[in-house]
Amino acid sequence: MPDELERLLASNDPLEPSSGFAAGVMAAVRRQAAEPPPLPFPWLRFLVGVGACLLLAGAGAALWLSSGDALLNLVAPLAPVEAAGPELGYAALALAASALLARLPRALVR
Repeated sequence: MPDELERLLASNDPLEPSSGFAAGVMAAVRRQAAEPPPLPFPWLRFLVGVGACLLLAGAGAALWLSSGDALLNLVAPLAPVEAAGPELGYAALALAASALLARLPRALVR
């Protein structure tokens, strides 16, 4: 096997592309040049969304720190679940808030 490989590598046969290779490459280049440019990333919408998230996070932190009683009133309907542990109640509240926030973009589009 190594002798055959060395014999193939030592041969002086010139390498030539197949007959339609250059035409195929040029056709592919022309097709790609004719395609429209990709859509730009919507940076403005992205930054508005990040700003809204930061604003909501800041408002939630301010609400959390300023009024503990108001937060307990929000968690009151989850009292039976909270009996299993306070962390479970807050996790359920976080899941409910996440579901509402996930539906918000569709509501704004309508």
